[in-house]
Amino acid sequence: MPGHGKTPIGRLRRRLVLEAPVATPDGLGGATRAFEIVGAFWAQMEWLSGSEVWRRGRPEQVGTYRVTLRWRGDLDAGKRLRDGDRIFDVRSVADPDGSRRHLTCLVEEETP
Repeated sequence: MPGHGKTPIGRLRRRLVLEAPVATPDGLGGATRAFEIVGAFWAQMEWLSGSEVWRRGRPEQVGTYRVTLRWRGDLDAGKRLRDGDRIFDVRSVADPDGSRRHLTCLVEEETP
């Protein structure tokens, strides 16, 4: 409905998988980090910007996107979203109008 802060359901066209980090003891006093699936949802994804950054001594392309979805309580920074083979690190999550109807996230795409 226009004027009510709702994202039309037709704009939520991307099926994304939410993954959370899990630490597994490596037997040597440390841990390895893996990700497990927490859930899946429909979302709208919009490209915001791209840049080149140096990581691990080499240049990488970084794409920043805004993801809009229906509200859920288990999404926060540190988790990641998956769209097929593409992986997006969640950088921030906000409930723009405080109504617990929608979330807006800023994510960065990981490059292989």
